[in-house]
Amino acid sequence: MMNQQIFWPEGSAPSLDTPASLEEIRRLMEEQAIVEGMAVRCDRSHDLHVSYRGFDGLLPRHQAVNPAVSGAQREISVLSRVGRPIQFVITGLTADGGGKPTLQVSRSLAQEKVLHFLKEECPPGTVLRGRVTHLAPFGAFVDVGCGVVALLPTAFLSAVRVRHPSCRLSVGQKILAAVRSFDRDTSRLTLTHLELMGTWLENAASFAPGETVTGIARSIREYGIFVELAPNLVGLAEPRAGIEENDSVTVYIKSILPQQKKIKLQILQRLEGNAPPPPIRYFLTGQVPDDWSYDPPTAP
Repeated sequence: MMNQQIFWPEGSAPSLDTPASLEEIRRLMEEQAIVEGMAVRCDRSHDLHVSYRGFDGLLPRHQAVNPAVSGAQREISVLSRVGRPIQFVITGLTADGGGKPTLQVSRSLAQEKVLHFLKEECPPGTVLRGRVTHLAPFGAFVDVGCGVVALLPTAFLSAVRVRHPSCRLSVGQKILAAVRSFDRDTSRLTLTHLELMGTWLENAASFAPGETVTGIARSIREYGIFVELAPNLVGLAEPRAGIEENDSVTVYIKSILPQQKKIKLQILQRLEGNAPPPPIRYFLTGQVPDDWSYDPPTAP
């Protein structure tokens, strides 16, 4: 369930701007609490220098990424944190000539806590907070906590299929996603998104015959044009010249037929400009039910 998640994607944790006392730092260190600071520079040894609520800290290179985290771009992922938020556990204090001590911190230990939580507390269907880190044709990579990145395959973005995740998401976007599978041997997490955005009936309930609304042309066929009305809802419009995939259009809703899972549309005009990803509306924010079904019961 959402209230189980006790960690945050990097850059999404609640902000704490007030300076911390030395007593509070010692308490956080004793509790092994995950905190979020800022990576301010990376030295020639590739150790990261961080700041946290008035204290300076050092994140050694070997503590930057947990060994269980996929390592294809580990070095790049660490370097790219400079100037950005980073999460870690405070592991020690180093005296600094009578001034404030330097924090010794570990991102690897924070990620170990996240991986343990995913293994022990997150069966398939568990909904997690996430933040999109980058996009590839085969899917979106999503930080689900402390820089632990999961794959959200393109096929599981929405019921309406898109050619590229950028049609649905953008880098830096905060999303919800559900656990699809977790490989305990490799610690690779796969997510799904479409179940959270509602069934056909739930999405169709927002529209009515006789309305004129905007949509995005997603697929063009000889017999018609499939127009996305919502991320989990598409209708079929009659063929029309001059319309290309991903064009924004206005459409007239001719009919809605739940028993056939069909919406009949008429394209009125093409809108200027590139179509931005449509807003996401979540119908589910907790555990995904085992019997979730997108299709109406009467649909073939």
